Amino acid sequence: MTDEAICTARGPVGHILLNRPKALNALTLPMVDVIVPALKSWAADPAIKLVVIRGAGDRAFCAGGDVRAVWDAGLQRKRGEGAGALTAAFFAAEYRLNRMIKCFPKPYVALMDGITMGGGVGLSVHGSHRVTTEKTLLAMPETGIGLFPDVGGTWFLPRLPGKLGLYLGLTGARVMAGDLAYTGIATHHSRSDALDDLEKDLEAALDDAPDADAALEAVLGHHAATPDQPTLAAHRAVIDRCFTADSVEGILANLAAEGGEWAAKTTATLLAMSPTSLKVTFEQLRRGAALEFDDCMRLEFRMTQAVMDGHDFYEGIRSVLVDKDRNPKWQPASLDSVDPAFVARHFDPPPGGDLTFEG
Repeated sequence: MTDEAICTARGPVGHILLNRPKALNALTLPMVDVIVPALKSWAADPAIKLVVIRGAGDRAFCAGGDVRAVWDAGLQRKRGEGAGALTAAFFAAEYRLNRMIKCFPKPYVALMDGITMGGGVGLSVHGSHRVTTEKTLLAMPETGIGLFPDVGGTWFLPRLPGKLGLYLGLTGARVMAGDLAYTGIATHHSRSDALDDLEKDLEAALDDAPDADAALEAVLGHHAATPDQPTLAAHRAVIDRCFTADSVEGILANLAAEGGEWAAKTTATLLAMSPTSLKVTFEQLRRGAALEFDDCMRLEFRMTQAVMDGHDFYEGIRSVLVDKDRNPKWQPASLDSVDPAFVARHFDPPPGGDLTFEG
């Protein structure tokens, strides 16, 4: 047991509190091990009408998975100091939890208040109700740490309007509530200071409600607020034009032809990312558009195991989270040096076998 994730039932509502505020509620394996049995129990309990998940503190819903712990385990394995079990166990457990949320038979309400990145997106975007606030800041920044947009990014990013998913996945762009409503990632919006009352109102409204879905919508409607205006809308046409290319190099060529400040900034962002991650992510999202959800998660697990055997993830985490010099030395350092065969290997079954699911 851990107090880093607190699962409690209050009346008809199951509450999950991600309780690592100093670490921006980053998701650890022990937290997953607490949340999974709670969700299983609540799914089978007729007294529980819905689940609410929230982050502790006032800064973050969940800033991602605990990739630093995975980094440590992977380096130990590379040095021959252990089997590096966490490099498989963490991703497997996290992805199974993502699937459990996707398949949850009751309303699952994610209060995405504050920073919501990486693993935090996986804890929210697959639920039935995604509630943003004026503090919400969402990103999938994995190409900047030598990874790829996982936790179901293979599924949801290609299904966003136009080429917005590919843009968000490759650039790691940070977006707020207005853009999350615009893309369809968010379903509702409320004020941050209203969330305590929202949770209490849910408990009261669902206590004897004959229609849980209607009661939930009524409470969310009562606490509804208007998000900020989307910023992506102004760039939607150019995003769709430039990111329609059939390669990362094609995207960069389109941006060069487009010209202007936005295209120049986007080009600079892409060129700062791991070239390998860009190529892998491009292929990941191309494949994901045609895959069912479970196959997307199996694909992501394959990809993690290939990444763990590579270079750029370790260098990316070093530069961002360890030394914090923000100066990664990617290998290879340019897109034209990335071996297509190496990219292809990311999608092969791992030596330990594919990810499996219950039922």
